Amino acid sequence: MIEEQVDTKTRLLDAAEKLFGQNGFDATSLRDITAEAQVNLAAVNYHFQSKESLIDAVIERRMEPVNQKRIQMLDAAGPSPSLEQILEAFMAAVIDQEVWPAGPLIGRVFSNPKQFLGGVFKKHLAGLGQRFRDAIAQALPGLPPEEIQWRLHFMAGAMTHVLVFSEVLPAMSGGLCSPQDRKALMKRLVTFLAAGFRAPAPRVEKN
Repeated sequence: MIEEQVDTKTRLLDAAEKLFGQNGFDATSLRDITAEAQVNLAAVNYHFQSKESLIDAVIERRMEPVNQKRIQMLDAAGPSPSLEQILEAFMAAVIDQEVWPAGPLIGRVFSNPKQFLGGVFKKHLAGLGQRFRDAIAQALPGLPPEEIQWRLHFMAGAMTHVLVFSEVLPAMSGGLCSPQDRKALMKRLVTFLAAGFRAPAPRVEKN
């Protein structure tokens, strides 16, 4: 009975992750998920009680391993990591081959502001974000805190774009851009973003 319950729960999580990634959270119904998982609707109520709880469980299942790998990579870089090491630590856990199947889901989360703020940022990223802000401030001591925060947003945006458009990037680029070579993709992202982080802070007039 316990094995059957675990199997059903995993099937629901797998089906929900697939459909949320493909269609978005609002466009995916519980009936869509139970049909994909080949279980009855009562199974959702038994394991998750609501669609919102199921969404939280799907996100947590993917975000926690990603965040753990981010911290591991940042720690492994030593007490004074380079900017490139910091950027790679933040992105590699998402771009990595092993977690790439969750890419569409993570992309959906990042592209849904309300879902991201309540379901991801406050629960999974607020403390982590501070760790990376501090690391970048150490690597780029002349960059104002406001600029660091903006450039972290820009980095998340670039990463999200790659995740959301991964399946259509080859067609959009006439075959020039393929996300299949993860190492090459990471090198391009890190090189591009490092140049942006190192750029002088612009003069911005305060209103």
